[in-house]
Amino acid sequence: MARTKRTRRTVSMDDKITAMQAKVVRAKKRYDAAVKALEALMEKREESRRRELMDAVRRSDHTYEEILCFIRG
Repeated sequence: MARTKRTRRTVSMDDKITAMQAKVVRAKKRYDAAVKALEALMEKREESRRRELMDAVRRSDHTYEEILCFIRG
């Protein structure tokens, strides 16, 4: 029983580099999109905190100056 010789497909180093560059570009696009989504969520959280703080200041029996003095220590 004779074995048939397999032909190996040789991929040049340039082809490997090109494929890896394409993979990196795709990963960077996904990363950039994730960072943008994270920044948007953090901005929403910060805005919510600002509103919550301002509502607390409005409802408080203390003056604005008293609250600032307390916050600053």
